[in-house]
Amino acid sequence: MVQAKAWLLAKHFDGFPTESNFELKLEQLPEPKDGEVLLEAVFLSVDPYMRPFSRVRMNEGEVMIGTQVAKVIQSKNAEFAVGSHVVGRCGWRTHTVCDTTGLTPVMVDWPEDVSLSLALGAIGMPGLTALYGLEEVLGLQAGETLLVNAAAGAVGSVVGQIAKIKGCRVVGSAGSDAKVAFLKELGFDRTINYKTVGSLDQALREAAPEGYDCYFENVGGQFSSVAIHQMNNYGRIAVCGCISLYNDTTPQTGPYPHLTMIFKQLKMEGFMQSRWEHKHPESLKRLMAWMKEGKLQCREHITEGFDNMPAAFMGLLQGENTGKAIIKV
Repeated sequence: MVQAKAWLLAKHFDGFPTESNFELKLEQLPEPKDGEVLLEAVFLSVDPYMRPFSRVRMNEGEVMIGTQVAKVIQSKNAEFAVGSHVVGRCGWRTHTVCDTTGLTPVMVDWPEDVSLSLALGAIGMPGLTALYGLEEVLGLQAGETLLVNAAAGAVGSVVGQIAKIKGCRVVGSAGSDAKVAFLKELGFDRTINYKTVGSLDQALREAAPEGYDCYFENVGGQFSSVAIHQMNNYGRIAVCGCISLYNDTTPQTGPYPHLTMIFKQLKMEGFMQSRWEHKHPESLKRLMAWMKEGKLQCREHITEGFDNMPAAFMGLLQGENTGKAIIKV
């Protein structure tokens, strides 16, 4: 018998999360049955999507949703050897007994000198989100100008780097001078600290006087209202997230961009990376190749200890992380 720790959603979030929203539970796990495996978490992910998804996909008292890299420590499934590693949507748990539905083996040629935590970041869901947003939604072309906000985060930092690989001009927005400095290290052409500029409208115009062809949206709210007016005719907008709205107790309203979208004939499309799941194996190899070639830097913000997951999650929502937020068990 293995004792597992799990973080439960004690009560649904109302405004910004607090410690009282979470409950740490201990449980004894049964032995795996035929076809099942016992997993031990090595790295766990905290992501902004967990805040809105918990409301629509979870009941109070359930284990918090999330993805982890785990090691197979017991197996009654011939396709999953003991000692191998998988990526699974096991939630905030240290150990899991499960059938292998939804488990993805880490790629067989994963380099020994590359941390498996990247399978939760640039060589995982956030990297895939960046890639598909640029290629499948925006159809980004060489020579175009791209705007990305939350640009120092797990998705935004990869978005900007892939856009540079594709020969584009990239303007990135972030919320601290340290994050802006990080974007410059990544090769962004222009950077904006949206918290310190006198006028976001003016800062965006100065960064791209000829306007934006594509906009990778992670923030929503007031930033989006300003940015949409600076899109070029036939501009494309990929809506990946809206973190500025997640913790509101009263929904934000207006201003409404419809006339601008009509006059400029803009295209705006929301998306999730799971739509292109059939492309994941090839896409992950592309991301890994760019990293090995030195074209893709993979910054991580690592928190030690499973017991610190709620604090890491709340820190993420406050913008404490640069790059991917990871919990190391």
